[in-house]
Amino acid sequence: MQYLGTLRVIPELPEEIKRLEELAYNLYFSWTPEARQLYRLINPKLWTSINHNPVKFLREVQQTDLENCSKDPAYLTLYRKVMEAYDAYMGASSTWYNETFPKDKKKIIAYFSAEFGFHESLPIYSGGLGVLAGDHLKSASDLALPLIGVSLFYHQTYFTQQIDAHSNQIALYIPQDPEALPLTPVLDEKGEPLKVSVQVANHTVYLRAWKVQVGRIIAYLLDANLPENAPEDRMITSRLYGGDQEMRISQEIVLGMGGVKLLKKLNITPHAWHMNEGHSVFLALERIRDLIREQNFEFNEALETVAANTIFTTHTPVPAGNDAFPLNLMDKYFQRYWESIGIRRYQFMELGSQVQPEGYEIFNLTVLSLKLAKFRNGVSKLHGEVSRGLWKDVWPNIPTDEIPITHITNGVHTFTWTVYKMRKLYDEFLGDDWVNHLDESFLWKGVMGIPDEALWKVKGEVKEKMLNHLRERFEAQIIRNKVGTLQIRRLKDMLKPDVLTIGFARRFATYKRGTLIFRNKERLKRILNNPERPVQLIFSGKAHPKDLGGQDLIRAINNISMEDGFRGKVFFVENYDMSLARDLISGVDVWLNNPRRPQEASGTSGQKVGMNGGVNFSVLDGWWVEGYNSKNGFAFGDREDYRDLDELDHWDSEGIYDILENDLIPLYYDHNEEGLPTKWIKMMKESIITVSKNFNTHRMVKDYVNKLYQPAIKQGEEFAKNDYELAREFSNWREKMQHNWSQVEVQLNDNINPEQEINLKYNEAFKLGAKVKLGSIDPSEVRVQVFLRHEFDHVTFTPEATYELVEMTRKKQLDEETYLYEATIKPSDSGNYRYTVRVLPYHKRLVNLTELGLVSWLNKEVLQEA
Repeated sequence: MQYLGTLRVIPELPEEIKRLEELAYNLYFSWTPEARQLYRLINPKLWTSINHNPVKFLREVQQTDLENCSKDPAYLTLYRKVMEAYDAYMGASSTWYNETFPKDKKKIIAYFSAEFGFHESLPIYSGGLGVLAGDHLKSASDLALPLIGVSLFYHQTYFTQQIDAHSNQIALYIPQDPEALPLTPVLDEKGEPLKVSVQVANHTVYLRAWKVQVGRIIAYLLDANLPENAPEDRMITSRLYGGDQEMRISQEIVLGMGGVKLLKKLNITPHAWHMNEGHSVFLALERIRDLIREQNFEFNEALETVAANTIFTTHTPVPAGNDAFPLNLMDKYFQRYWESIGIRRYQFMELGSQVQPEGYEIFNLTVLSLKLAKFRNGVSKLHGEVSRGLWKDVWPNIPTDEIPITHITNGVHTFTWTVYKMRKLYDEFLGDDWVNHLDESFLWKGVMGIPDEALWKVKGEVKEKMLNHLRERFEAQIIRNKVGTLQIRRLKDMLKPDVLTIGFARRFATYKRGTLIFRNKERLKRILNNPERPVQLIFSGKAHPKDLGGQDLIRAINNISMEDGFRGKVFFVENYDMSLARDLISGVDVWLNNPRRPQEASGTSGQKVGMNGGVNFSVLDGWWVEGYNSKNGFAFGDREDYRDLDELDHWDSEGIYDILENDLIPLYYDHNEEGLPTKWIKMMKESIITVSKNFNTHRMVKDYVNKLYQPAIKQGEEFAKNDYELAREFSNWREKMQHNWSQVEVQLNDNINPEQEINLKYNEAFKLGAKVKLGSIDPSEVRVQVFLRHEFDHVTFTPEATYELVEMTRKKQLDEETYLYEATIKPSDSGNYRYTVRVLPYHKRLVNLTELGLVSWLNKEVLQEA
């Protein structure tokens, strides 16, 4: 038979369930399991096959399925319950932000990120950075911050991973139809797609935008895939982290500069700007250009104004992980820029200049970000310390401890990552109101009151769900790779729910050491195959298509999983995404994490595990340094006395085996007469309590608001007052300080001999005087301080603060340029101290006294010790 053509019938929602379409376009569904259940109940197989995408689901579902549900009383009851909760959420006025900062509820915070991981149905993320950004926006929605997100819409996403029959990673780039995703087009007043243009090198690129509704918050995604663009320009927003350096810099221009232009066209004027990593730093350059054009600013005045309300978060603890470009590439893409704002090439290049050990110069986007933002943070306490050491050359005369980079430890969105059954357990034993007290200690202490049998039962059910998901994925992989039906039959006897299950899933970068546990394969075989106490290992994760070392690790693990002694005990599941992540982090008993310390900035997957009653087994790196308390999991790998990486890997792998054999596995299998591992369950409860309270994004976002957003908003407002009067004055003051600082000199008073040791009893004070020559600088423009460095034994004692500061008071003027300063010093503890005196510039609008990098020391040796 020969057909004339094709036709497609689009289903229409019955009136009784009409608002399913509205719900499909709000990612509120991504953290509300009852909302997702509304779609799954209509057609479970279709819901799974389209990867939980409600927009696509409503296009492909059968009309008869919709009609049946619209007449089902039980379904309609659930529908009404979900929509009532949704309306209450969207319409709430009594929220944390509104009540805490009622005067600021309309002051917009713009959050720029190269990726957002909201849900598997919108695959514009690669891993941890994007998922963290997505969780940030979700908690911002829950807390009702006036925050908007800006990113790019990647038509071909990151990549879909397949593992072939030879254990190779295959990267598939599958084009996405934006109209089949939870996106809506941003339109102009004529109802046409709103467009902006941005200069990329020597040509113009046109952009449209898509809107993502994330609860109460909107995220805008820029899209260059337009017919008016050249084919190569349409590819700018095709792949996340794809292409060469020219593609990377083009994407970052579109994100940063294009994002500013989009907000301007939408008449959105943010009061604070947050750059999540350096990918979006060009937004600051675009804002500088706007101020120069519109306010007739000098370059430095515009720079100070922009930096005053800009926040920069760095996520990378190693130099190689930061975006940097050769100077010739910056010439190609930014010559027109620096000419347009009236500065010279050298002035522009100084903003991001970094000299490499080999002697050549590069343009580093992290350096640029640090210079264009007054508020800077790492993402864990340890990462803050590492970042201050890593970027101390930006402030070369400042002790490392005082480099102006703080930290806010990452968290995860509790409602996205705590699975349904665990949430219902908390409803039952913590009360329905637990969702409103996520970061409060008194609430989580109630976990100890959950009956052991109830927690263990729910954990078993969640684990079984995970194992079923894994079997489905393995079966699809086996069928695709045509490796025989025997493998499928074997799956039924593998992945047992009563076996201790350890998970390892993350981006496969070499520093994360995915194969570390296989360093002594014979010893590991004995551990996994103990008939009384068996263990199974689940691995998953993607390696960047250009990261051959990471792909080698994946290949090695997959090959090991087919060896005798490991078959049926070790599994590698392909295409780690947010759907698989939810099941893995909730279903495993133990989460293994073994990066090379201190290369894990924070890590968040282990936090998700803890919220679901799993136990972390991790190197003391990232967030686990703060999270571990010896009762909530297992730790290893804090050694720093190794000669080379091979020795470090040896010690850490031995630590893994020792803990498994002597502590972790015996504890898990130590059951009482009722068959419950009571000591293990106690550790599960401790894990829930400590992780849930301290490492959720509600706490994290509140920290951003209190420590960074609010100060940035206030600083930006002050700088903008009276036609930017303070901005201009501050810029002139800074230039004056930089020009005259060489005149500042410090000398000890004549009656003090620095070579003679001063002996004090505890709580005894002594006076110190110093002569300070200021030249043409006024005394009101400086602070003179005694700097005390506490010398201590790192092995037996490590204090929170390694130095103390004592303000010195100006006593009298000695001559036209010189003043006498004195201080009474009383060290806070016993022990040995070294002291010196320093002078720093002071202005009431300095975010940090060390901000300018200007300091004059009495004794410059202090820098070598700091």
